[in-house]
Amino acid sequence: MTMKTKTTATSAMHGLRVGVMAGAITFALAGCQTYDAALGSGTGVTATDSARLTRSGFLSEYARLKPVSAADGIECWRDPRLDAKQFDKVMVSRIVVSLAPPKAGKEGEQKTIDPSDLKTLTDYFHDSLVKALKPQMQVVDKAGPGVVVIRIALTDLVPTTVSDSVAGTLIPYAFIAEAGSGVATGRPAGSTPYMGETGMEMQFRDGASGAILAECRDTQIGRKYAADVNAGAVGTAQTWASGYMNSFQAWSYAKNAFDKWSMLVAKRFAELRGVAPKQ
Repeated sequence: MTMKTKTTATSAMHGLRVGVMAGAITFALAGCQTYDAALGSGTGVTATDSARLTRSGFLSEYARLKPVSAADGIECWRDPRLDAKQFDKVMVSRIVVSLAPPKAGKEGEQKTIDPSDLKTLTDYFHDSLVKALKPQMQVVDKAGPGVVVIRIALTDLVPTTVSDSVAGTLIPYAFIAEAGSGVATGRPAGSTPYMGETGMEMQFRDGASGAILAECRDTQIGRKYAADVNAGAVGTAQTWASGYMNSFQAWSYAKNAFDKWSMLVAKRFAELRGVAPKQ
């Protein structure tokens, strides 16, 4: 093959790659229902980052928090005297946001957040929890006997830097370095320095007495190159595509994390109450 032919082939491949990426970005930004259905739930495109767990003061006993395998490794504690079968109703309190101070270094520079984005995100999380819990418990708007009150603080919201994601994608073969950058920097595998992250601290109270029944915390970080090797061929492809597509939207990873937490809360409630999880 001549040098001219090689150059032409390389240019053609680069042009094709750019065209495919541009089309993928356009499709992702469209946010159509067909796209959402094809990519599945998206709960595999974020991962816990234990190095970024927060301590905002919202919870009462951080020292008691330990990773819980039944909750996908989220740190929790619960009162050993808790009898979850006494509760058949749930109230999701208004979600609050505690913006963390800037972290050291350029990577941790504080990003400004539009107040309308905060409302959109808190409304989304509230609705996600209600949707997950409603099939098995009555969702109410007032505390009282038999009611578990869920209090939530979003403690660290960082949007994905979409411009960096686009720039990295358009560099030939950059994905090879990006895909391994998470582990190399102590982040979850498949993440990159410009991925979004979100932390939450969650408290469960007795709606009658106000007693604290349990507490949890977690920080999820987006994974642009996410893979679920135990999900089968279709599931693995969905996870990979969802992680990649969501890297071009500022808050998609936050919403993925909210859906994951909602699913885990509903599942754990069902287990503790001795009922079959419903969807």
